[in-house]
Amino acid sequence: MLDVRQSRQVKVGDILIGGGAPVSVQSMLNTPSYDIKKSVAQAVELEKAGCDIIRAAIPDMESVNLIPALKNAVRSPIVADIHFDYKLALEAVAAGVDKIRINPGNIGGDANVKLVADACRTHNIPIRIGVNSGSVEKEILKKYGAPTADALVESAMYHARLLEKFDFNDVVISIKSSTVKTMYEAYLKASTVCDYPLHLGVTEAGTERSGIIASSAGIGGLLLRGIGDTIRVSLTDDPVKEVYAAKDILKAVGLRQGGVKLVACPTCGRTRIDLIGLAKRVEDALRDCEKDITVAVMGCVVNGPGEAREADIGIAGGDGCGLIFKKGEILRKVPEEKLLEELLKEIELI
Repeated sequence: MLDVRQSRQVKVGDILIGGGAPVSVQSMLNTPSYDIKKSVAQAVELEKAGCDIIRAAIPDMESVNLIPALKNAVRSPIVADIHFDYKLALEAVAAGVDKIRINPGNIGGDANVKLVADACRTHNIPIRIGVNSGSVEKEILKKYGAPTADALVESAMYHARLLEKFDFNDVVISIKSSTVKTMYEAYLKASTVCDYPLHLGVTEAGTERSGIIASSAGIGGLLLRGIGDTIRVSLTDDPVKEVYAAKDILKAVGLRQGGVKLVACPTCGRTRIDLIGLAKRVEDALRDCEKDITVAVMGCVVNGPGEAREADIGIAGGDGCGLIFKKGEILRKVPEEKLLEELLKEIELI
């Protein structure tokens, strides 16, 4: 990993972003904002999954009622996602939200920007400037001809300067694109022209499979360069899956410890058990396990314990059976249908 970019730090509720703080995981409710019961239930599930910061769309005044309901239900800080209407931002602040997502350049002039900046400053609430390919100003698009990386960065800096004009610097910036290469290049440039914390993400990344691939490439690549202070994996799916994917990306690049690391072989002609199904069941069973361990699911009793000798605990499949091994040492032979049960028993003892 290269040198970590040094950014200033902001505080969202009890979560620190930037300034050397751990990279936090965010997600967004996809329930109707007027359905408080469903929205609260989803927020609770997100928090259980390990979501550090939860964002909710606030499209109208009625939706502001969601903020105190969420604050009463979860400990995770709440972000109000607001477009165009500065009055919604002011009401969200008054309702106790922990952070505002709004672009100052589209809320109606300096007077409105000052009102929002002053309210957020008074309540110690940061503002996230969220620029994406579809939000770039017409003048900037005309200059660059398309929502290029340079155009995205210029747009973000334009919005930041509007807040700086009123001495507001408690800012987080996101510069998202649905094109991974554009997103990657935009964040690289932004990391050199400002010291604001960066919220990483590939917007409109797609369904679970395509979205995780795009997000892993874009977010993971930037994190490996020391760029990025908080992340969201955007999926057209249950937002709980966004949280799991984000945590997995952080683990993969070495930025989050704890929880199970699963090592599983890709199978081959020697495999004589349903290793693919077994590996998925093991992954599901250990999804919320907080033990900092490596678990191996291998398909061959000949090579399994040897190839995965660094694993804390593991399975090596045979012909309708398998071996339970620990640190490369075989513990016992188990029928195939008992492998998961016996593996979980051993993990309980670690």
